[in-house]
Amino acid sequence: MSQEPSGLVERMEHHQIAVYLGAMAAGALVGGAAPSAGPGLEHAINPALGALLFVTFLQVPAAELLRSLRDGRFLSAALVVNFVVVPLVVAAMFVFLPADQAVRVGVLLVLLCPCVDYVIVFSGLAGGSSRRLLAATPLLLVVQMLLLPGFLYLFMGSELADIVEVGPFVEAFLVLIVIPLALAWTLQAWAARRPAGQKVADAATMTMVPLMAATLFVVVASQVPKLGDSLGDVAAAIPYYAAFLIVMAFAGKAVARLFRLDAPASRAVVFTGATRNSLVVLPLALALPDALSVAAVVVVAQTLVEVLGMVAYVRLVPRLVSADQALATPVGS
Repeated sequence: MSQEPSGLVERMEHHQIAVYLGAMAAGALVGGAAPSAGPGLEHAINPALGALLFVTFLQVPAAELLRSLRDGRFLSAALVVNFVVVPLVVAAMFVFLPADQAVRVGVLLVLLCPCVDYVIVFSGLAGGSSRRLLAATPLLLVVQMLLLPGFLYLFMGSELADIVEVGPFVEAFLVLIVIPLALAWTLQAWAARRPAGQKVADAATMTMVPLMAATLFVVVASQVPKLGDSLGDVAAAIPYYAAFLIVMAFAGKAVARLFRLDAPASRAVVFTGATRNSLVVLPLALALPDALSVAAVVVVAQTLVEVLGMVAYVRLVPRLVSADQALATPVGS
């Protein structure tokens, strides 16, 4: 009997794509059947995200993070693909986006921020270097929070400055980055000194897939009731999300070649360039004025497209970046 929980977790990890799709489908059903539950579920988003990021950070030892900062070529490639190439791709798409301001803000929020949670899972399933992505997670989070306000100003101009408050950005940084990271490193320190701490850390790490499923369920269930008459506006963003996934597969490969990365690191760069941080930027979208409330649903729509896209990525990226491909000397050399 004592082995059953471990077996259940292992089965969930093995079938995690199906688990995530099932969680989103269940969220859509609940959101449609019980729309009155939406506001209550919305309050659970930040706690669920904070717990998810805590577990993510727990897998990044402080010493490993410091070592990763010396992994210059991989980190440079990850920063370039996310904060140089992606904004250029978004800029090319921006002029074709629907004129509705809420839709544009939602698309910008989600596409300009790299994913820091399930990208690690999907990259690993495709033979990418999950360890490097995991170690780069705090850096990617900090950089995107620092650059996002400037990117929004560049794309939307002063009109956005009048309606977007700085407070939610600061709150998101503290609640979703600083606090989970500090708690994770505190638990790591305890685990290094005491067996009890190690048991707690091991147990927390095993909750990654259930936490991700719970987060996806809460996010979708809380936002589906907001669709209302905005279904057409939200649907208009979906082709751009799909096009983004296609373009970034090849753009990520090109950046990896530029930095002469090996195949596992190259696949990780492809995934970090393609996957977006919809879950973490959602609280920012929810903090927008009521006139822009559709932006949050536009952000969630990206998650639905992306998870389906990741099913294809897991199969196709290993072919796009083959293991015997002569990209370079290993990234750590």
